[in-house]
Amino acid sequence: MDNRLHDEELIEKIRVKKRELGSQLLILTHHYQKKEIVSLGDFAGDSFELSRKAAADRECRYIVFCGVHFMAESAAILAKPHQVVQIPDELAGCWMAEMADTQTVKSAFEQLESIAGKGSATPLVYMNSDAELKSFCGDRGGVVCTSSNAAKAVEWAFAQREKVLFFPDRHLGHNTGYDLGLKDDEMVVWAADKPLGGNDPEALRRARLVLWDGYCLVHTRFTRDHIEKRRAEFPEAKIIVHPECPREVVALADACGSTSRIEKYVREAPAGSTIVIGTEINMIERLASQYPDKKIIELHRSLCPNMAKISLEKLLQTVENVGEMNVVRVDEEIKAGARVALDRMLALG
Repeated sequence: MDNRLHDEELIEKIRVKKRELGSQLLILTHHYQKKEIVSLGDFAGDSFELSRKAAADRECRYIVFCGVHFMAESAAILAKPHQVVQIPDELAGCWMAEMADTQTVKSAFEQLESIAGKGSATPLVYMNSDAELKSFCGDRGGVVCTSSNAAKAVEWAFAQREKVLFFPDRHLGHNTGYDLGLKDDEMVVWAADKPLGGNDPEALRRARLVLWDGYCLVHTRFTRDHIEKRRAEFPEAKIIVHPECPREVVALADACGSTSRIEKYVREAPAGSTIVIGTEINMIERLASQYPDKKIIELHRSLCPNMAKISLEKLLQTVENVGEMNVVRVDEEIKAGARVALDRMLALG
C-alpha cells in the first residue's frame, strides 16, 4: 500500500474517534512532533504550556500527550482527579532527562552543602526531568523552570540562598547565568561520576551556579562551523537558536529562545525574511510550510528520535483504547512535592 494512502486512512480513523469522544478527549502535540501528528492535535506548543491547557479544561476526561515521557508526567501532575493522561509510546523518553536521577542529584546536593554549608544552595530543576526530581526540588525549597523563564527562576533561587544547583541541562544553565551577568568562575560544571563533581572545594565555595553535566543531543549537534557556513550562504539571514545549545553557538546567533519564542520570532518577522533556526527539524519544517512568504532554513538537520517514536499507528491505538492504554501515573507523594515546585514557578509569572 502507498504510504500516503495508509497515512490518510489512519488520520481519518483518528478523526472519527475524536468526533466520537468530542470534548472528553484532548490531544496535545509538542512542537517537535511530525506535521501529521500536529494536525490532529487540539493544541500544539511546548510541554508545560500544553499541560496547563489540558488541566484547565473542565470537560476533558482523557489527555493524550504526543511528546516524550516527562511531558506526559507533567500533565499527570497538573491533571484534575477525573482526568487520565496517556502517551502513545511509553518508550518515548528523553536522553537529557535520563542524565539525572534522584539518588545522584541528592548525593550532589549533600556534597555541595558539606562544602558550602547547610542551607547554602537552592535546587533548580529544568522541566525536562522526571517527576521525582521535581518533587525533590519542591521538598527542598527549590523550583522548576522552563527555557522561557529560566532567568526568572535563577534570580528567584538566588534570592533564597547564595548558590543554585541547576540540573539537568548545563547549557541552558550556562546561557542563563551568562545573561544574568555571572562571571566564568562563578559557574562550575558538576560531573555526577566524580567526587565533588570533579571540582576542588575552593571552586565550589566560590561558585554561585553549579551546573549538572547534562545536555540535549538535539541541540548540542549545532556548532560554530554550522553558524559560519549559514552566514556565508545567507548573509541577509537572521539566526535564532534554542538556549539548550552550547554557549559558543548562542553567542554567534542573532537571537536565542524557547520553542515558543522561536515560533513567535518567525511569525512576527517581515515577509521576505530569511531565518535560520537551530532546533529540532520537525518544528523547522512545519514553520517553513506555515510561513511560505519567508525563507526558513535549518542551521543543521537535527532530529529527536524519541519524539519520532510517536506515530499515527500508535496514536490511533491509544485513542481506540482511551483511558486504558499507556496510562501515565505519578505517585501521590511525588505529585505533591512536584506541585509545590511547579506552583513556585507559576508564582514567578
